[in-house]
Amino acid sequence: MTHDLAPGLGWVPSSCTLPSAEQPLRVAEFDALFADAVRGVARPERTRLRLELVLSPENAARAAELAARENGCCSFFAFGLSIAAGSLTLDVAVPAEHVEVLDALQARVGAVAPL
Repeated sequence: MTHDLAPGLGWVPSSCTLPSAEQPLRVAEFDALFADAVRGVARPERTRLRLELVLSPENAARAAELAARENGCCSFFAFGLSIAAGSLTLDVAVPAEHVEVLDALQARVGAVAPL
C-alpha cells in the first residue's frame, strides 16, 4: 500500500511540506545524485537504507546539501553521511510508519543508479 506517497512523484511522501511545484525538481536532484554517485545499495534494517557513493568531495557535498534540504521538508527522515576507510556512505532512516517511503526511495535508486 502506498497511502503515504504523493501520486506521480515516486518516493515523495504525501506529508512533504515542500511546495508542490518544487517537488519534481527535488526528485530530479536526487535522481542525478543516484545516477552519478551510487555504486552500491544495502538495506541493513527495514527502516534504514545505506547508499554507497563514489568517494569524492563533490559527492559528499551534494549528498550533505540534499539531505539537509530534504530534512527541512520531510523531518521524519534521518540522514547520516560518513567518510571512513576510503568510502562514502549515505544512510537514510525512517520511523516504522514511513517504511513505504523508504521502500519507494530504494526502488527509485534501483531504477536510476547504474548498478
